[in-house]
Amino acid sequence: MQDIERIRAFNRTVTRRLGVLNERYLGRNRPLVESRLLYEIGTRGASVRELRTRLGLDSGFSSRLLRALERKKLLKTERAGSDGRVRVARLTRSGLAELGRLNSRADDLARSMLAPLSAEQARRLVAAMSEVDRLVRASSIEFAPEDARSADAERCLQRYYAELAARFPGGFALHADDAPDMDEVAPPGGCMLMARLFGEPVGCGMIRTLAPGVGELKRMWVSPEVRGLGVGRRLLAELEAAALERKLRTVRLDTNGTLAEALSLYRASGYREIPRYNDNPYAQHWFEKVLS
Repeated sequence: MQDIERIRAFNRTVTRRLGVLNERYLGRNRPLVESRLLYEIGTRGASVRELRTRLGLDSGFSSRLLRALERKKLLKTERAGSDGRVRVARLTRSGLAELGRLNSRADDLARSMLAPLSAEQARRLVAAMSEVDRLVRASSIEFAPEDARSADAERCLQRYYAELAARFPGGFALHADDAPDMDEVAPPGGCMLMARLFGEPVGCGMIRTLAPGVGELKRMWVSPEVRGLGVGRRLLAELEAAALERKLRTVRLDTNGTLAEALSLYRASGYREIPRYNDNPYAQHWFEKVLS
């Protein structure tokens, strides 16, 4: 309970100090949520769906916010190309000017938090905020099954393949890899899991059945943006749980020697090296774990 009370006290202090309880956030004629929406749209624009995902807003509330800002001539929404189902929000000239004022005032607020402190106190505050930001992000990552043919799955896999191509000495060609067929990772015999941070995909992994009671982990990848937050370890545990749900009590995997982080993770998680069990030309290490 003491930890819970400390977190709640921290939340009260921060919301008061940042002025987010004021309906005129940063002295402008709008609450924080409207200002944050302008910030997320930014100079490049954003789809309405992206905005809802990033800010965790339901469709009704986000629509009301967008309409309110449209009435104030700060933004406009339009169709994205020929697809009428996708709408994009863009700031008007007045909206861009207002975003500039908001950014300037937000900078002033940040300076006001540092100004009363000594140099050492300021350094400690910035370091503590950075650590809190990292840990809150870590606690916000969610895992869920994903259709391996979805657009988000394809995006993750393409980033994974690009990283392998950059890190492997001889590059990486998907057609030469021991690639699982998408049907193999579909339920009930397999699955794909996606890690998301505030709705955005930041990691993935697959499991398929090799033989009765034996599964294989494939395509486990974590975005560089969230590495160091323990996402890989959590994703591995989620994939092992998915294997057990499918009565796969032995799990195998292969990896390349250049992927030192993966090797370290597997060994620390109880995987033991075994002889080669497949024909993957990129594999240099093979592992197995009996799940309890």
